[in-house]
Amino acid sequence: MGSEYTEITALKCNIIHCVALGQLRVYSPGLIGINAGGTIEFLVEYRQHSQPHYTKLLDLGDRLLFPGFVDGHAHAPQYVFAGTGMHLPLLEWLQEYTFPCEEAFKDIEYARRMYSECVKKLLRAGTTTCSYFGTIHLEACKVLTDVIEDCGQRAFIGKVNMDRNASEQLTEDTEESIRSTRDFVKYVMEKKNDLLAPVITPRFVPSTSSKLMIALGNLSREYNPPLRVQSHLNENLKEVEWVRKLHSDCSSYTQVYDCHGLLHERSYMAHCIWCTSEERQLLVQRQSGVIHCPNSNFSLESGILDVRQLLDAGVKVGLGTDIAGGYAPSMLDAIRQSIIASKVTAMQTDNVYKTLSYEEAFFLATLGGAQVLGIGDKIGSFDIGKDFDALVIDFHSKNATSASVLDRFQQFLFLGDDRAISEIFVKGKPILNSAIFGNIFVSNS
Repeated sequence: MGSEYTEITALKCNIIHCVALGQLRVYSPGLIGINAGGTIEFLVEYRQHSQPHYTKLLDLGDRLLFPGFVDGHAHAPQYVFAGTGMHLPLLEWLQEYTFPCEEAFKDIEYARRMYSECVKKLLRAGTTTCSYFGTIHLEACKVLTDVIEDCGQRAFIGKVNMDRNASEQLTEDTEESIRSTRDFVKYVMEKKNDLLAPVITPRFVPSTSSKLMIALGNLSREYNPPLRVQSHLNENLKEVEWVRKLHSDCSSYTQVYDCHGLLHERSYMAHCIWCTSEERQLLVQRQSGVIHCPNSNFSLESGILDVRQLLDAGVKVGLGTDIAGGYAPSMLDAIRQSIIASKVTAMQTDNVYKTLSYEEAFFLATLGGAQVLGIGDKIGSFDIGKDFDALVIDFHSKNATSASVLDRFQQFLFLGDDRAISEIFVKGKPILNSAIFGNIFVSNS
């Protein structure tokens, strides 16, 4: 079946993407075609000249092109204090830094300024898709949605739910929390923007009563497919013990979510450091995913997640920055820290242990994250028919010992930053509007 679009722009450059965990595909050079709707028409080796049809060709020389990063877990309001509070563990950090910060977001204009800074920073760092936690404040969460839409990022946005064990200003009335969540879901959906979707967001079990969790689980399942659910799971040992005391009728932290209807194929949980084998199996059975947040796990001394254990069990895994438990708003940092965490895990075992490779970490930051968020059929790689969410990289290390594409790719992953990102595409739309691209794609409407 042919494309409905006649205008196709082809980019010639070094193209890299993952098609499965650790399976990197390199086209050096390659040719990728994007139609006016922002989706991919073809991907071939440039020298493979059964020339595909295109109407424009843009030669990007030796630049690199790969899929945009997917940040599966970020707290938009916490960007305000990123890089502070790193001397505290999770529960104390929440009380001294997080809750006071989030209380300020009842001020809509303040929220607009701070959210604008946050979204622009993450997008500039190459995060084309992000799953955000907002705050409990309905109007501020609407503002966050508007800001994301204006910036052109792909996102899942959650209004946080908390009706117990929070500061007085952040403790919601249960019924009001449910009503405002419904209102927020409606607000996002009525935009009819396929880059945006709501996500049900109980902060974590200690701050969410059973009544509220049940209502949120029911709300999620009112839709087909269910609304996505995001939260925290097994992040900190004191948190795990707290949950055990609050819900002694459940066999595990993971089962608490399951018993309240919050664990299904469109649920994804951040951290999961202290999951037992039974909990990992429950995640597999429910087809729920995990967002690995290594910077935060290190910074708040929560622990080190054994990612290989999750992957070997068949759990879907992506990466997250976890701003501001993680201090860096960059998925490059998440890639690096995930590899370090894997190596530390290997150092602590006497058994033969397969550490996370850079190819696997890159997969988690792109296609793996997309699969966890339930959009692996839409983004994360350059398969034909997917949306063109991509980064153009112009990176040459001064200490380069090789001109090979893979060496330059590795050096960017470990040495690069946003200065090397010369353009960012979301569904074919250039976000930075760099001069080299001009007006080559039709803007999405």
